[in-house]
Amino acid sequence: MSTAAKDATKDTPPPLPAPLRVAVADSHTHLDMQGGTVEEGLAKAASVGVTTVVQVGCDVKGSRWAAETAAAYENVHAAVALHPNEAPRIVLGDPGGTSQPPGAGGGRSRQGARAGGGEAALDEALAEIEELAKLAHVKAVGETGLDYFRTGPDGMAAQERSFRAHIEIAKRQGKALVIHDREAHADVLRILREEGAPERTVFHCYSGDAEMARACAAAGYYMSFAGTVTFKNARPLREALAVAPLELVLVETDAPYLTPAPYRGRPNAPYLIPLTVRAMAAVRGIDEDAMATALAANTARAFAY
Repeated sequence: MSTAAKDATKDTPPPLPAPLRVAVADSHTHLDMQGGTVEEGLAKAASVGVTTVVQVGCDVKGSRWAAETAAAYENVHAAVALHPNEAPRIVLGDPGGTSQPPGAGGGRSRQGARAGGGEAALDEALAEIEELAKLAHVKAVGETGLDYFRTGPDGMAAQERSFRAHIEIAKRQGKALVIHDREAHADVLRILREEGAPERTVFHCYSGDAEMARACAAAGYYMSFAGTVTFKNARPLREALAVAPLELVLVETDAPYLTPAPYRGRPNAPYLIPLTVRAMAAVRGIDEDAMATALAANTARAFAY
């Protein structure tokens, strides 16, 4: 294939996969960053057996949108938070280049940051997140956590303060906590121990190894696997999936990023979940119906819907 043909293909949505026989949920997606309307995205997903999605906010504006969308669609649930990269933006005003496009698995801010608003600005944003978290159709607080890939040392204190505040919001409101953990495994686990994790805690786009999976399992944390588990170089992820208790495993897209093989690099969306489900079933050595049945039950339990 020519370079021009490859460039044209990368923007083309992958084809519909064969439908799942047992319906599942996409436990983490960003409908507001995908092409087409919400109705179109949900219909396309439902046509292949993905009948529920968790729409995740990354900043105040995105969290408002998530809550409004969940209120409007019965099969959409919301998670609200300031992404780890958002806190330094608010406090310091783009430390270490965090406002650049973060790429797959990174922070996405749709509203832009208040430049150097200081601690008071962060408190104001966190207060609004807590107000949204009180809504019945908001099922989780997240994605929050730590991201050492993009935020430099100057932003780490703001990230940690924001993370601890989100943990407390989740506990006060009785909601699940959705963790974004990028190159910060030890500190994320430490802070969860220090603060006391909520009853339901989900590691979104799980990126640890088998040893970390055992630590998460011992603490009762859910591990949500994305299309990355299908990548050729993702052996540690597959090893983690192999040892994670089946009752603590979820599936997600993190769309429009992290498109599963063989369509890596093309736009992702909830309708591609069946590709990841089938890959996960192969890793576990079970049939796809058993995998899907477990995933559906686990997601409903994790998000209390």
